[in-house]
Amino acid sequence: MPAEGKSDLERVGLFSEMSYITIGDKYVSHYMRPFNEAASKNKQMLPGGSKTMSALQAGYFDPEFVRVFNGEAYTDPVQLRRRHRLAESKKNLGKAFLPSNGDKWPCGLGSYYGTIGGSYPYFSPQVREKVRYVSPGKNFYTNPGKKGTGYGYANLTIGEQYEYLPEEYDLARIIAKKAQEQHKQLLKGRPFRLNLYPQEYFDKNPYFTDKPLPPMKKSPSEKRVALPFIPSSPAKKAGGMKGGTFDPYPSHSAEPYVVKDTKGVTSARERQIFHPPPGPKSRPVTSIVTLNVQR
Repeated sequence: MPAEGKSDLERVGLFSEMSYITIGDKYVSHYMRPFNEAASKNKQMLPGGSKTMSALQAGYFDPEFVRVFNGEAYTDPVQLRRRHRLAESKKNLGKAFLPSNGDKWPCGLGSYYGTIGGSYPYFSPQVREKVRYVSPGKNFYTNPGKKGTGYGYANLTIGEQYEYLPEEYDLARIIAKKAQEQHKQLLKGRPFRLNLYPQEYFDKNPYFTDKPLPPMKKSPSEKRVALPFIPSSPAKKAGGMKGGTFDPYPSHSAEPYVVKDTKGVTSARERQIFHPPPGPKSRPVTSIVTLNVQR
């Protein structure tokens, strides 16, 4: 352990700190240091400068202009069309179709010379005979509708007036009750129940139980709280007469006016400053990238 300062275990967390390889090297200040120091030393690559595009070969990588279709075979489009026409003409089974007569042209307006079917009587300009108009007849007449909604008004509907039929109160319940009584009369016994029918794991009613309920517990009788203690006479307040104290006057004791030293005599061991025990120390740790590279 060094005589002055902290030990290596307290500073770094190691028993002994490793020696450094830069002991004795000159200090190089990083203040106002260029980013790429080697770029300002020795000769650098000097380009020839930018060149503008022109009809010359300057500015291109190749010294000569190279054609894309250099040495390509020449094709005559007229010769290719003739060959295609001859190949298509060989596919014909016979000679070309020629009509027996040429086209016929009409000689004037209203002439049907040169047409396929001739004239049509539907397009004739002659006036046709008109058929006499026959009236379809009159519609049947009805009486106008009577005013009223029909509910509570007599003789407003198409048919005759409905007769009043009395209806008992809650008739649907009475009919259902009679049907239930007739159904019970037809039964010969209790309904058949099979105990092997699968049941659900949990009951629908979680509070249902087959065991009898225990007797009700009687609520304990309320105990009457005792009355608070009230002294016979009220408390007395302290005053100049000392009426509320046990003694009328405090006892006097003679004390000399001497300043006492509150600190006792301490030993040399007790005078040392308390140092708490050191906590866990951090130490250099290998990074995850370095571990993966070594593996």
